[in-house]
Amino acid sequence: MPGLLLGDEAPNFEADTTHGRIRFHDFLGDSWGILFSHPRDFTPVCTTELGRAAKLAPEFRKRNVKMIALSIDDVNDHLAWSKDINAYNGDEPTEKLPFPIIADAKRNLAIQLGMLDPDERDKEGMPLTARVVFVFGPDKKLKLSILYPATTGRNFDEILRVVDSLQLTAKNKVATPVDWKRGDRVMVIPSIPDDEAKKLFPEGVFTKELPSGKKYLRYTPQP
Repeated sequence: MPGLLLGDEAPNFEADTTHGRIRFHDFLGDSWGILFSHPRDFTPVCTTELGRAAKLAPEFRKRNVKMIALSIDDVNDHLAWSKDINAYNGDEPTEKLPFPIIADAKRNLAIQLGMLDPDERDKEGMPLTARVVFVFGPDKKLKLSILYPATTGRNFDEILRVVDSLQLTAKNKVATPVDWKRGDRVMVIPSIPDDEAKKLFPEGVFTKELPSGKKYLRYTPQP
């Protein structure tokens, strides 16, 4: 099945959305972007996910990230579903969400991007769209991909966390360790020699001693 690999450029598709017709590259502009797919409108897990995404939209906006969703129904269904999503959040049940939802009733885009879940099917026996997260950089290239089955809801706090890591490591010669959160110390990447690391990170580099004697666990405060 066609799909996207890390480093691939996003296809410059055109699509109808709840915010009008878009061309994807024009929609992204110079921003980072998140495209996240959903199995179907008016389904329980998807409603909770889009509700959480709407609540976190200001946080993504602060990070210059544009959000856009995809579901295999038409625009009219998306607009009606948006009322339910806003009501789920305890807000006024309007048709407007802080991001567009792409209409993909024929599954053309889901197939092109490799989003279909072969194990989960609708009542007609058609494969549902999996819960895919694509994060694109300002260069329109894929920086991160997360794939969940249709039955498992995503953690949008985690998506926000990985955006912080992607943006930090795009600008600095560091990596983020396990469970890293914004403001935590980071790791100096192995390709940086110690003398260069001291110049790059004037706040200091701490090396953890290990039984192997190898000096590869090097930490520094977040730049």
